[in-house]
Amino acid sequence: MDGKARIRGNIATYLGLTVVFCLMPYYWCIHTGTLAGGYSPAGFSLMLMWGPALAAFTTCRIRKIPLDELGWNWRPTKYQWLAYGVPILYSAGAYIVIWSTGRGGFYKEEFVAKVAKGFGWSLPDGVVIVLFTLLAGTFGMARSMSSALGEEIGWRGFLTPQLAKLHSYTATSLWMGLVWSLYHYPILLFSNYNLGGSKWFAMACFTVMVFAMCFVLTWLRIKSGSLWTGAVLHASHNLFIQSIFTPLTVDTGSTNYYIDEFGVGVPLATVIVAIYFWRRRHELPEGKIPAPTAVV
Repeated sequence: MDGKARIRGNIATYLGLTVVFCLMPYYWCIHTGTLAGGYSPAGFSLMLMWGPALAAFTTCRIRKIPLDELGWNWRPTKYQWLAYGVPILYSAGAYIVIWSTGRGGFYKEEFVAKVAKGFGWSLPDGVVIVLFTLLAGTFGMARSMSSALGEEIGWRGFLTPQLAKLHSYTATSLWMGLVWSLYHYPILLFSNYNLGGSKWFAMACFTVMVFAMCFVLTWLRIKSGSLWTGAVLHASHNLFIQSIFTPLTVDTGSTNYYIDEFGVGVPLATVIVAIYFWRRRHELPEGKIPAPTAVV
């Protein structure tokens, strides 16, 4: 078997196993109509997000691929900081435009009051927002990473390097965008992974965002040689959009069409960032990812 045929076999095995490991969580999410359920408030979604990791580990065992090829090295740390900051940049930019144009309001007093009550604070709303953002953006990353890591071991740890051995950076990013979008469609269309508006509109916005994110994630994975860039970016993205910016936003009538992952704001901002990274594709070694280094 030649090298390319073996790589294609690795990819086919991985994708097949991902479907197998995700079937039961998909069933529960669709049958109950919610991602929250089972043994914890995030039980179904957590099981679904760890399906790609289980598929990666199993594929490595079956295809005799060393686990260190998944990219466990943390350094160079500068790429982890970049991965953390990029989602803040594009999500904050999108929400600032939304708030300033009245497509959504800033800020939801009920949410701030709930946060203040939860912490036992008697502070001005502005101080509560700042303190909550700082705490969520630091300690909250641990919880967000626990779920994002499951997907990223599979998507950026295993699949991206395999695709990069066959394709250019651009083609690898597009293939990853397709796979990652398809992975989300069952819960987007048949469960409650949306804001409650038009599911087809939400799917279109979400797809644009995912494809754009993959250009950033693929660039970081190839440049750094680390799957942790994907885990950090994914966790930061989920945290700031789902736990901070969206809850702070007041619905002014058609706000759902502009906010979160299912409105036009974040996808458009992400496309701008994706174009920036795509223009830096010449910095990447085509078809090659830096060799794994020790975990430090």
